[in-house]
Amino acid sequence: MLEVEVLGEVPPDSPSREEIERLCAAAAATASVDCGHVAVEFVSTRRIAELNAEHRGKEGPTDVLSFPIDGPDRLSPSAEGAVAAPLRELGDIVICAERTADLREAIVHGALHLLGMDHETDDGEMLALQAALLASR
Repeated sequence: MLEVEVLGEVPPDSPSREEIERLCAAAAATASVDCGHVAVEFVSTRRIAELNAEHRGKEGPTDVLSFPIDGPDRLSPSAEGAVAAPLRELGDIVICAERTADLREAIVHGALHLLGMDHETDDGEMLALQAALLASR
């Protein structure tokens, strides 16, 4: 089971907690990940700007940041019948609702980054997958 923790002040126009869980699970399923933990945190413009500067060296606020914890090597599916492994920590998705046009898109985008995808280097595969996931919901 994928455990999704929602943190921070959830904006009034945000998807429900159940939908946030479904969006994260749908993204994780594309990498055959069906168990683990992910945190989705909603933060202020000031906080996302601080994180953007600290972790990416970019000035100013952005819409979504992802902080993977267990790398893609640790995210392979567990063998059926195997002894339960410790819960995989996919990482954190940090969203600034004030900078985000579509919160559902930001959640999926952040989740795909946690799985090791990178739209800046993959010839459009991540964004195509993101669009397909959002269209199917």
